[in-house]
Amino acid sequence: MGFGNPVLLGARRYAAGVDLGARGATLVVLSQRIVGAGPVRLEWLASAPLARGALAGAEIVDRAAFVGALHSVFGELPRACAAASLRCAMALPTSATHIATVPLARLAPAAGVGDDSGIHDGLAPFVLAEAERVAGLERVELAVDWHVVPAVPTHDARQARNAHVTIAATARQHLEARIECAAMAGITLCAVDDEAHAALRAMRHAAAYELSPLEPWVALWVGPEGVHGWYLVDDSVIRHMRFPALEHADLVEALRDLVDGEQAGCVQVSGELGMLRGVNFTLADIGDVLGAPVLPFECGPFGGLERPLAASLLHDPACAVAFGLALHGVSE
Repeated sequence: MGFGNPVLLGARRYAAGVDLGARGATLVVLSQRIVGAGPVRLEWLASAPLARGALAGAEIVDRAAFVGALHSVFGELPRACAAASLRCAMALPTSATHIATVPLARLAPAAGVGDDSGIHDGLAPFVLAEAERVAGLERVELAVDWHVVPAVPTHDARQARNAHVTIAATARQHLEARIECAAMAGITLCAVDDEAHAALRAMRHAAAYELSPLEPWVALWVGPEGVHGWYLVDDSVIRHMRFPALEHADLVEALRDLVDGEQAGCVQVSGELGMLRGVNFTLADIGDVLGAPVLPFECGPFGGLERPLAASLLHDPACAVAFGLALHGVSE
C-alpha cells in the first residue's frame, strides 16, 4: 500500500508509558501521525494505587499487586487505544540503572573510532567491560544498552562535545521481573528506561514549545533518590548534576555548579515536587538561584479534545516519567 493512500495518511502510531513506583502506577498513552509526523497527542492518562510494600527499591516484592495495578490502569483504555498496536515502555528506578558517558576515543582508541557507518560494531566488548566496571556485576548478570553520540561542534568551545558513548546497565533480574509481570497482565514491553532519563525526554519535548531553539535551559527532575539536573543548549546536554552528592554542600551550590555562571532561559521541573520540602526548598527558590522562570511539567498542553481526562493528572509534574516513556514509542 502506498503512502499516498488516504487511509494511511490518517493513521496514527500509539505508544504507552508506565511508571510504577511506591505511590502507584501511572499510564500515559500518546499518538502521532505515521505519515507527516505531526504533533504528539495525549490520548489517555490514568493512575492506580499500588499496595504498600509491593516494591522494595527496584525489587518487586508482591508480583500480584504489581500485575493488579497494571490491569487497573490498562483496564479502561478508550477503544482507539485498546485496538491499536501499543508499543509499551516501563520505568526502572534510577537507583537501579547505571549510566556512564565515556569519550569514544578513550573507550576504545583502536576500535570503531573511524567507523563512518555509525554502527561501531567493534565497540561491543569495550562497552560490556565498562558496564561491568560501573555496575560492579559480571556481564552475564547485566542488561546493557548503549549508543554513540557524535561530536557536537559549537561556536562556544566550552559547550562543544567530542564523540562519546552513553552506556546504560541494570541487573538483568530487575528487567526480567518487569517483563514477566507485564506479560502476566497481557502487556508486551518494547523498552525499559530509567526514570530520570524518561523525565528528561518529556521535559525536552515540552521545552520545544516554550523556548527558541538555541536558548540554554535547565531541566530538573525530583525523584526518590534526590534531584537530577541537566544544562542544555540546542537540545544537547552540556552538564549534568545529582543532589545529594559529596561534591555539593547544598542544593543551591549544586544548581550554581550546573549552570556554571551562564544564564538559562527557563527551568523545566518535574517529578515529586513535594520532596523539595525535605531540603527546605521551593520552586520559587529554584527560580531565585538560577535567575530564570520555572515551568513545572504538565501533560495538559498535549491533550486532545475527544475525551475528558483527569484534571489532577493533567497538571501533575510526576507524570513526566510516563510521558517520556510513551514518547520513546511514538518516536520509533
